Amino acid sequence: MEFSIITIDHVQVAAPAGEEQVARNFYAEILGMQEIEKPEALKGRGGAWFEFGSQQLHVGVEEPFSPAKKAHPAFQVAGYEELKEHLSVNKIELKENNSIPGVERFFVFDPFGNRLEFLK
Repeated sequence: MEFSIITIDHVQVAAPAGEEQVARNFYAEILGMQEIEKPEALKGRGGAWFEFGSQQLHVGVEEPFSPAKKAHPAFQVAGYEELKEHLSVNKIELKENNSIPGVERFFVFDPFGNRLEFLK
């Protein structure tokens, strides 16, 4: 092959229209991602974009809305135990999963019902 995929630029999750502030509260305030400005040509579509490290998470408006209950992004976390405690303090329910030997991880659902995975 003369090409290779080198990294993930961004992942996108869906949200209902008009819920940008809910997305900001969860992804920026609770998870600590940095909100970044959407390109001018895309602002009219709604949603919000966030950055962490060199990747991005885009929250896009989808109508009719249906959350991703199985498909999900997975985030490797520094301060894994601290994140679990932080989520608990913020009343975010998490489900630990030990189905893969040697992999410590848990799942949460964002305010829209989208599944998110966090790994140690």
